[in-house]
This record gives sequence, C-alpha cells and structure tokens, in this order.
Amino acid sequence: MRFLLVLLAGFLSACTVTLEGLTLTYRLGYGPAILRFEPDRGAGATYFLGEEVRFLLTLAEPGWVSLVVQDPDGYTYELDRFYLDRGTHVLPPGAYRYTTAPPPGLHRVRAVYTESPPAGVRLQGVYTNWDARLRVYLEASGARRYDVAETYFYVR
Repeated sequence: MRFLLVLLAGFLSACTVTLEGLTLTYRLGYGPAILRFEPDRGAGATYFLGEEVRFLLTLAEPGWVSLVVQDPDGYTYELDRFYLDRGTHVLPPGAYRYTTAPPPGLHRVRAVYTESPPAGVRLQGVYTNWDARLRVYLEASGARRYDVAETYFYVR
C-alpha cells in the first residue's frame, strides 16, 4: 500500500492542474518539447558550399530555441535564438538565410529548447564535454524545463 501511495505521489507531482470554467483539465509534464527537428532536405542531406539550408522545427509548447552548430573541426557556435509558439516553424524565419560555409564535411546542429530566455551564456568554442557546457547554459537560463534535439547534414 505504501508503495502505491509513493507511486501516486510521484505521478501527481508531474501534473499541472488548471481550472477552466467548470471543467478540470490536466496535462502531464512528460514528453518532449521538440517533436521534430531536421534540415529542409532531411537529416543526413548534402548541401554544397554557398547553398541555403533551412530547418524544420515542431514544438509541443512555446519557448526559447537556440540553434547550435558543431562543424567538422569540432568548433561549436550558437547560430541563433528565437522565441517560438507551439507548432511547426521553418528556420530562419522571414528574410534571414543560413548559407553553408567551410569547412566541408559533417555539420551537427542542435536545437536547445528552454521555457525561459537564455541569459548571459553563449554556446561557442571547442568542447570536449558537450553535456557539461550545456548544463552551465541551462543553469544560467534558470529553465526548469528544457529539451535538446540533434540533426546533421553534410557540406561538400
């Protein structure tokens, strides 16, 4: 019986309960915030130097998204930050363009979602431990909820 109570308490602690008029609704805090993230030609696609690359991103809930690229030389840099509503987006938005540049080879791109705006820390440099650097970034943002998705493409 005690195990059942502990299990129920753990389950309920992950819920958000909201009153809407006379209807009681709830949403579980499980599940990813990033539902889809890939280049416009699909993961693993090839782009030639100077070609435009866009990304398709689907969010389950609104929040801040930082796009972080790791080039074939291991250099990591933050490409952009956006506040986006839930739904599907094509990045970059509007008239902005991402154009492929040297070095050729495998380019890994991460979308880092946080519920609150990233503050003061940028992801830039050569990292031997991506997870440790990401923790510093997330702690600086004060985000209680975050998600990371990764995709890749090749530049020839």
